[in-house]
Amino acid sequence: MADIKLVNLIKNFGDVTAVNNINLAVRDKEFLVLVGPSGCGKSTCLRMIAGLDDPSAGEIHIDGQNVTDLAPKDRDIAMVFQDYALYPHMNVYKNMSFGLQNKKLPKPQIEQRVVEAARILGIEELLERKPKALSGGQRQRVAIGRAIVRKPVAFLFDEPLSNLDAKLRVQMRGELATLHDRLETTSIYVTHDQVEAMTLADRIVVMYQGNIMQTGPPLEVYKNPANLFVAGFIGSPGMNLLAARLSTESGQMLLKGDEYRMRIPAHLQKRLGDIKDGEVILGIRPDDIYDRSIKGDFPGGQVLRVKIEVFEPLGSEVLLRARSGSDLILASVDSTTQARVRETFDLIVDTRNLHLFDKQTGAAY
Repeated sequence: MADIKLVNLIKNFGDVTAVNNINLAVRDKEFLVLVGPSGCGKSTCLRMIAGLDDPSAGEIHIDGQNVTDLAPKDRDIAMVFQDYALYPHMNVYKNMSFGLQNKKLPKPQIEQRVVEAARILGIEELLERKPKALSGGQRQRVAIGRAIVRKPVAFLFDEPLSNLDAKLRVQMRGELATLHDRLETTSIYVTHDQVEAMTLADRIVVMYQGNIMQTGPPLEVYKNPANLFVAGFIGSPGMNLLAARLSTESGQMLLKGDEYRMRIPAHLQKRLGDIKDGEVILGIRPDDIYDRSIKGDFPGGQVLRVKIEVFEPLGSEVLLRARSGSDLILASVDSTTQARVRETFDLIVDTRNLHLFDKQTGAAY
């Protein structure tokens, strides 16, 4: 078992609170991803779990043991860094075996672990090379291999793919997911890339300004963001967030903007409760907005007339940046669209997937 618990964890750097009273439980064999913008406290959390930074307050428990005051070497965890942290004067074999040699493991056992990890990662032919002779992806595999050979109770990954090019990042994401399924070792992964978070995680933890904004399975967080920050951060492109006013006409609840009027679906009316009027923030995912001429009218569809400002072809889809009154709206539509820049165009919104947020608190209804 290798569950990890953070209990009332706080980290201050002078007058700055980097981590603000966090409570988090990581389940055994879980792949948990901490995601958020730079400076949100995610890497600081990871470094405290590793023992590289001391908490200002709170406790860290690994496998039921309070390890808050233990040295990093006594926590039985392995960390993979963003910059690989390989020894340049050692070849791959020595880089991977160095920690085991320090533990004075028998030479045959060291060789067995290194060869096995190299086989899993597909780097057997690189064992005699030095880091300078390796590509970025190969160096990352070596860094991961060095962690694997230790057979720790948990892996900690600190933005390990951020130095790789886009194509290699996609490939390595798949390899990391496969590796986790094979090893079944508890893993905590830090990234600012929400696509990485969505594709790798069993659960994601969205952080902002040292606080946890939301925790849950990736699709749950995507479909039901807890607040405005999560709504805007999770999803690529981000959710449209528009100022709107609640209104009731002829018994029908409506959302009104500068140039639009939308019916509020029944499930959102229930969440609003007794609130019948006032200002709110309307959230619409770009992939819930369609080219009306292609999609056609459908139950729950609401026509939105816009003026196209930017047309961005993305292969099978086109990202439209359009204007409705003072509102800028992003729509991800089929590549066969006939929309053109500077033209007025009819989009259609699936109102069944609308999101509403309190304008003052940012909390979702």
